[in-house]
Amino acid sequence: MHTSLVDCLIEYEVSSPAHFLLNIGAAFYPGHEVVEERLTITPSMKVRHFSDERSGNRFIRLDAPKGILSVNYHARVQLHPVAQPLHLDETPVSALPDDVLHYLMPSRYCESDSLRRVAQQLFGHLPPGMGRVRAVESWIHESIDYQTGVTQPTTTAQDVFVQRVGVCRDFAHLGITLCRALNIPARLVVGYVNFAEAPQDFHAVFEAWLDGRWVLFDATRMAPIDRLVRIGTGRDAKDVAFATIFGDVKMLRKDITVDEGEMPAEDEGHATEPAVAASPGLPSF
Repeated sequence: MHTSLVDCLIEYEVSSPAHFLLNIGAAFYPGHEVVEERLTITPSMKVRHFSDERSGNRFIRLDAPKGILSVNYHARVQLHPVAQPLHLDETPVSALPDDVLHYLMPSRYCESDSLRRVAQQLFGHLPPGMGRVRAVESWIHESIDYQTGVTQPTTTAQDVFVQRVGVCRDFAHLGITLCRALNIPARLVVGYVNFAEAPQDFHAVFEAWLDGRWVLFDATRMAPIDRLVRIGTGRDAKDVAFATIFGDVKMLRKDITVDEGEMPAEDEGHATEPAVAASPGLPSF
């Protein structure tokens, strides 16, 4: 068992009333226990929570007035990782479960149809199974430079393959795309994890369907994969953006910290939705 303490502070300047859809809460997912959490929004306002029962993704909706909006999410999450076998087989397309099949399809950021020939040239000769996905992961790690500020929110897996540079989201999108091009269902997972080197941020990895289960892979190798506190799971970044905003808004700050260890528990019960509080004012830094 592993315990992670997560704190996420996001602040926006809202130029005119705007609607926010936020996906920043730890997901309800097997082996992933949200022990305690707290959501503080300034100024105080009504919020609505809902979740996707299939993925465990949890969402917050709110209407923000003009001015400064501060959103602070804090959680203590216990992770119970399960060791994966060293050898897992690929599942024939005809045997895929109905709810997994759509993770084979091209999507907004993962043009697996366009990179099918590339994937076959690079990995088609390898024996199917876990080893082939590991080869995809290793190739991305060795071939793509990790560099911030180069790619854009609109950058796709095909762009990354050509430019050979990107951040964790781009690494994950390319992994998903190459797997799908090999007829291996794959999807994006976004979460919190403690990085050995600052700064902290949201982290994206990919997950492949092997032998009837989802298995996580991280081509960046920036942190232990079994320490990831899952936030969102989806076809690509379009499904798991931490913020989708309808209105004229500018982000002022995004501060994320992830500590590993215990803290005094105020509530040992299982969390359902985070308690929402109104801060008396913006924090001073």
